[in-house]
Amino acid sequence: MAWFLGFLFLYFISSANACDRCVYQSKASHLYDSPTTYGGACGYGNVALQFSNGYFAAAVPSLYRQGVGCGACYQVRCKNRRLCNTIGTKVVLTDQNNDNATDLVLSKRAFFTMALNGKGADLLNLGVVDVEYKRVACEYKHKNLLVQVEEFSYNPFYLAIKFLYQGGQTDMVAVDIAQVGTSEWSHMKRSYGAVWEINNIPEGSLQLRMVVTSGYDGKWVWAKSVLPADWKSGAIYDTGVQINDIAKESCPPWQCGDKPWK
Repeated sequence: MAWFLGFLFLYFISSANACDRCVYQSKASHLYDSPTTYGGACGYGNVALQFSNGYFAAAVPSLYRQGVGCGACYQVRCKNRRLCNTIGTKVVLTDQNNDNATDLVLSKRAFFTMALNGKGADLLNLGVVDVEYKRVACEYKHKNLLVQVEEFSYNPFYLAIKFLYQGGQTDMVAVDIAQVGTSEWSHMKRSYGAVWEINNIPEGSLQLRMVVTSGYDGKWVWAKSVLPADWKSGAIYDTGVQINDIAKESCPPWQCGDKPWK
């Protein structure tokens, strides 16, 4: 088992973004209409408004990464000095943007926040702006990692879950599930976005363990008792653990975004 776990870590870490903290140059636009659901391709639904406070974004496939990028946080700064401040805005990735004209499509609230005082309307009217952005840690003070059971789950035949308040600069790359008190783990598979599923559900109360990577580092996170035997569709359960790791990686000095932007 030890060699398998080592192989698993090497596989997922090698496939991680080699420079999470690098500053990238691109363009960003904003949502022109209020979305019918805020979770988009990640599957968060309107609960995305709760943990993003309305600061969310859709990103190109290279950032979305078939759902692995869901929940990642980015600092985005507009480069138009006539209209924009020097701080920018912080967003949570909740959707995929299939228009390669811009790397990011921001919520109106996030886009507006990049503007200088009194220039918000002008910036929104501009629509598309040059930006620089970098991945940053998600900060959810005093918030444990939560698990929400999807509405289409059906106890005891099918279970689908998503994780909320995944902090730090981390990726969730594998999820296992087992009956509490046993070591007979079953693998869950990513259904889409941030949603993980399994058909052969272990009996009784359920525990979870997750492989969480951060740059070139990774670890198991074990939630020893999460779902009761009578878990309900739509319900949210507390894992009792917090994730706040920061990426360890080899980042070129001229690209790394560790220092505050000036």
